[in-house]
Amino acid sequence: MKLLILGRGKTGSLVAEIARERGHAITLLCAADNPNASALTQEKLRDVDVVIDFTTPQAVLGNIQACVDAGKSMVVGTTGWYSELEKVRQLVENRGSGFLYAANFSIGINLLFEAARTAAGILQHHYSGQIFERHHAQKKDAPSGTAVTLQKIIRDASGKELEIISFREGDVVGMHEIVLDSPNDTIYLCHDSKSRRGFAEGAVRAMEWLDGKKGFFDFKDIWRET
Repeated sequence: MKLLILGRGKTGSLVAEIARERGHAITLLCAADNPNASALTQEKLRDVDVVIDFTTPQAVLGNIQACVDAGKSMVVGTTGWYSELEKVRQLVENRGSGFLYAANFSIGINLLFEAARTAAGILQHHYSGQIFERHHAQKKDAPSGTAVTLQKIIRDASGKELEIISFREGDVVGMHEIVLDSPNDTIYLCHDSKSRRGFAEGAVRAMEWLDGKKGFFDFKDIWRET
């Protein structure tokens, strides 16, 4: 497929590398070449099959608007925009395009999501909890989209709202930990990423899964199919 990757940071560049390994044609576009989504015109998007966005919370909504208006399918790994989730869902459904997003494309993190949903019930039995997340110092948003997703999963499953505590330090790829504590014991659920390759591989597999599909999808609901 012909892919346009928005964002030439560490993850976007690794997505491009893995997509090339899997036989896809790649165009990379950095923020300096796309101010306010100005490069995402109908003409320039004409031959693109899927757009993959790993940009910033400030840029992503404009990119989504332009690509969906052009009828292009999108895979979005950028976080920090979920307050506009329903607005984007409506836009995608109105245009009849394909859209897949994720707080995190790592298979391991998506297993953590399922474990968190199962573990949340214990909060009804004299347990309290917190969510901790650590990322590299350059990460733009805090808390991370993954931590926010964990918080929502636990809230939906238990009715309890867990506090998120964020750390930004060094070159930490990404660590997420749920701590559930009682007078009798403490339970730890933790995912610690060793490299960004797990995120990038998941994003490419998500893109391949989305090919030819229409609708609005969350990777945590379909990752087993990839």
